[in-house]
Amino acid sequence: MTTILLTGASRGIGAAARTALHARGASVIAQATRPAADGTIGADFTDPLAPAVLWEAALDAAGGQIDVLVNNAGLFAANPVESSDIEWLDKWEATLRINLTAAAQLSRFAVRHWQERGIPGRVVHVASRAGHRGDSPAHWHYAAAKGGMLAMHKTIARQYAAEGILSFAIAPGFTDTSMADDYLTSRGGAALLRDIPLGRVATPDEIAAIIAFCALDAPPSMTGATIDANGASYVR
Repeated sequence: MTTILLTGASRGIGAAARTALHARGASVIAQATRPAADGTIGADFTDPLAPAVLWEAALDAAGGQIDVLVNNAGLFAANPVESSDIEWLDKWEATLRINLTAAAQLSRFAVRHWQERGIPGRVVHVASRAGHRGDSPAHWHYAAAKGGMLAMHKTIARQYAAEGILSFAIAPGFTDTSMADDYLTSRGGAALLRDIPLGRVATPDEIAAIIAFCALDAPPSMTGATIDANGASYVR
């Protein structure tokens, strides 16, 4: 049985991914900001120590071995340039810590875990279209974090493929989650959909299916790939 540590599992894409991975027979260790009665481990990634505590708790829950890490946790909150200097910087640092730094810490723990045991492993990074094309004037921090995640993903893939450690990234566009709903409303709602040739945003189940593919099925030669899922709103 494949054991997977999935962050940001309480709602949206993460909740859908948890269901999809369970349906495939994987053992999923879930993280959210707060613990839950279903076994979800609570870890607040604004705390620099939280990723290390989560990793150790996940290892205990897994019986000592984790096969796949899915970096899905994220924060998407507006940060207008007109904010005060301190407020703007605080929001910048919080977003990068949750969206990038925590993912980097967990990826490092995972790579070292697999190296020490001489076993293969996979990291799946849920990035964003924003990492390629940027985002709104109030979301510099989000675009920067997701761009950094994509660069980190490529580095992991290139450096550790020979050891059987693989890295995959997914770059969704707008997805039908509470985060996207707030953004769509702030940017004009239906008018923004005209930028998506498909005519609709992605569903969490669609992104979850890609996560499951990368975690369980993608052939090793795909390591380093980024899968876009944005309804052709950004093609490369």
